[in-house]
Amino acid sequence: MPKMKSHSGAKKRFKKTTTGKWLHRKSGLRHLLTGMSAKRGRTLRTAKVEEKNSAEGRMLKAYLPYE
Repeated sequence: MPKMKSHSGAKKRFKKTTTGKWLHRKSGLRHLLTGMSAKRGRTLRTAKVEEKNSAEGRMLKAYLPYE
């Protein structure tokens, strides 16, 4: 059986931690920032952690089989 291909978009956006959770950057910090409050900008800068058993975590397991 051939190797499965990893999803190249997910490879660039998600990183697996040592405990098996997924780290990724939050969206919304590219443009139209002048109308945003400073508090909102600070919260968007922090990385988000997805649990491994959440719906997104199970989807990422399929996208990145060898990570």
